[in-house]
Amino acid sequence: MARTAAHDMFDRDKASQRLGMELVSAGEGAAVVRMRVTAEMVNGHGTTHGGYVFLLADTAFACACNSHGPVTVAAGADVTFLRPTAEGDQLEAHARERSTSGRSGVYDVTVSRDGDVIAEFRGRSRVISPGRPA
Repeated sequence: MARTAAHDMFDRDKASQRLGMELVSAGEGAAVVRMRVTAEMVNGHGTTHGGYVFLLADTAFACACNSHGPVTVAAGADVTFLRPTAEGDQLEAHARERSTSGRSGVYDVTVSRDGDVIAEFRGRSRVISPGRPA
């Protein structure tokens, strides 16, 4: 897959990079991002804090909706947590475009670990700069 505006955006995304996220692919309204759960990401129950799972899904969503080029931001998102994860687990988020209309879009993200679905995320996007690349 060719390099896209999402790759440039991810290169500048210090928050995602400091969490060890890796952009695997991005293009044509889709993206895949990986992250290994570290000891600092675990909550008082010994499982991955949901905020980190949301953040991984949100990064994949951002890469997918910015893969077309224009600057696009989140207008809203929902997440459903289905299974716990723990320190050392490798999580992978697959984002894909479901629908776009004008400057708005809907994207679904599935977060998994070794093929088991951990969380489902739906993001709503808004293009804020139609002529400027992400």
